[in-house]
Amino acid sequence: VRRFHDNSQKRMNNHFLFMYNMKKVTLFATGIIMMSCAQQQQKITYPETAKVDTVDVYFGTEVPDPYRWLENDTSAATAAWVEAQNKVTNDYLSKIPFRDALLKRLTDVANYEKIGTPFKKHGKYYFYKNDGLQNQSVLYVQDALDGESRVFLDPNKLSDDGTVALTSISFSNNGKYTGYTISRSGSDWQEIYIMDTETGKLLDDHIEWAKFTGASWQGDGFYYSAYDAPVKGKEFSNVNENHKIYYHKMGTPQSQDKLVYQNQAYPKRFYSASVNEDETILFLYESGDGRGNALYMKDLRKPNAPFIAMATDMDYTYAPIEVIGDKIYMFTNYNAPKYRLMTVDINKPALKDWTELVPESENVLSDVGVIGEKLFLTYDKDASNHAYVYGLDGKEIQEIKLPSLGSVGFSGDKDDKECFFGFTSFTIPGATYKYDMDANTYELFRAPKVDFNSDEFITEQVLYPSKDGTKIPMFLTYKKDLKKDGTNPVYLYGYGGFNISLNPGFSTSRIPFLENGGIYAQVNLRGGGEYGEDWHIAGTKMQKQNVFDDFISAAEYLINDKYTNKDKIAIVGGSNGGLLVGACMTQRPDLFRVAIPQVGVMDMLRYHKFTIGWNWASDYGTSEDSKEMFEYLKGYSPLHNLKPGTKYPATMVTTADHDDRVVPAHSFKFAATLQECNDGTNPTIIRIDSKAGHGAGKPMAKVLEEQADIYGFIMYNMGMKPKF
Repeated sequence: VRRFHDNSQKRMNNHFLFMYNMKKVTLFATGIIMMSCAQQQQKITYPETAKVDTVDVYFGTEVPDPYRWLENDTSAATAAWVEAQNKVTNDYLSKIPFRDALLKRLTDVANYEKIGTPFKKHGKYYFYKNDGLQNQSVLYVQDALDGESRVFLDPNKLSDDGTVALTSISFSNNGKYTGYTISRSGSDWQEIYIMDTETGKLLDDHIEWAKFTGASWQGDGFYYSAYDAPVKGKEFSNVNENHKIYYHKMGTPQSQDKLVYQNQAYPKRFYSASVNEDETILFLYESGDGRGNALYMKDLRKPNAPFIAMATDMDYTYAPIEVIGDKIYMFTNYNAPKYRLMTVDINKPALKDWTELVPESENVLSDVGVIGEKLFLTYDKDASNHAYVYGLDGKEIQEIKLPSLGSVGFSGDKDDKECFFGFTSFTIPGATYKYDMDANTYELFRAPKVDFNSDEFITEQVLYPSKDGTKIPMFLTYKKDLKKDGTNPVYLYGYGGFNISLNPGFSTSRIPFLENGGIYAQVNLRGGGEYGEDWHIAGTKMQKQNVFDDFISAAEYLINDKYTNKDKIAIVGGSNGGLLVGACMTQRPDLFRVAIPQVGVMDMLRYHKFTIGWNWASDYGTSEDSKEMFEYLKGYSPLHNLKPGTKYPATMVTTADHDDRVVPAHSFKFAATLQECNDGTNPTIIRIDSKAGHGAGKPMAKVLEEQADIYGFIMYNMGMKPKF
């Protein structure tokens, strides 16, 4: 489930953290409407959307689904509907008088050199760089830190329009091969290619229909996870079943790959494998039936060794961080809601024999790495990162005092003598620092030059009470000279699910809004991971309403504390955050001026019937679980709580044709129903992107166009008269 934030560059081939985060992947009637706006009026004639008599019965309750036909994403009728809706949307957006100027300003501030944190492999340094407006960042290599860099892999050359994205990279342990995965048009489907590391020559090896995987090397081959080829025409909507692990030997076709593992008893679960750098242990991960993952291992030093269960309770996270000799360093929240670090003896790998190394603390342990034979631990305190260095014996050595409140990501391997970290905050673009482990000092290595005066802005963190009294943290970023007179425009963003934490991060997309007096508000809702697993669980299943209450209370706090008023609040969120926006705008349509539900989960009764939607049941529950769960889901499902004749906020729904994470049908049906139910005061349009998916890998050109439309819609409907 994707967050729309600029995060610090992480090592793309860190499979263990990939597995930890995967769970988080783991999601009409004809009418003429008059829109009143402070600037001008637009008359909108919406397309007519046919209705069908489809009715589902849940525990004796009939639930109509008149726009069920829009679930067929490959039909001619759906294509015609999409075309008609996009015409209405494009016509509306084109009449926003400052839209072009906004796009220019967004383009100007995005046009700066972005360089990721370097990482070292086989004696060479690699880093990602974007010259400014390149659709995809380019991977560079250099022989020494002060040496000349050269292009190693340029994904911009993989397509004419920048819609092919590089999603991961992994080097064989002997350095001979480089494997990389790509995604086309934003889909979760991946292809794996291999090139000769020294010459850069692309080899014949090619893997198709891979998903949620990288290439994990052992010898002259690698492990990967894939599905059977899907039914033609249903590649982006049908449920994904029978995830399998294969081993590919270099120089052979995919048809000859060895099936390493499958579990036909649980066809909807995810399975993946990884090998440590010394190629002594093969780890097997199983997930999809709880909030965490099961973990198995095979000792590669022993011929024909079986897989041995290490931990089988999928309600906990078990993530091997490093293997040193016979010791496995394990990051887990087993019996530790805020996470801890444990060690495992390879010869006695069962959970009962694990030993605690760094116990759970009052703050959430959010990241662990081994660099230069030391442990680098990142903790979250009130949603901001704090970093520490520990010895391999689990004893604290020192704290790394970071530049300010923000987010950090470390780069280095267990034998490296050098360490780098990337740091970012709401007003600090991602900068890279070189860290001296012995002196506990760091120096700026690289910093971008952005057309943005950060000294003019400030970030504060406030705690406000939710409906039940729970204190919720919220970051507010705005101009230092802002007056709390109740008139400031607010962009209110949240997520609230799947144990995902919203840490501070920089985005150029917010700059024009902030420069024109806006407030960017980022809320750390329950359902996220900011305070550990208990905070996460407090926003799941029969407690999901807590998340919506938290978000609604954030808006009420901002109004009561004179930051803004209800006619100046826009609520925005993507994926599970799209559900958040949909639920809040249907529960409190009076409280918000604008709503932007992006790629949202809007049909809570049928979400589990598409692609990997079933995987979200650990957070949501399903309509098939029980009568009580069905009624609870129906009680907040955005699609099922739109009421005829209601004045809803000005709304722009966004989705994309290749979104196979949260299929476009969610947004299609919600938009059709919203256009039918809205009282006619505010615009209700849907923006449907082409050759794009859930968000990851979207080319810069498409990102800029989308952000111009989103911020343009928000500012226009708030009556703002921005200057650029």
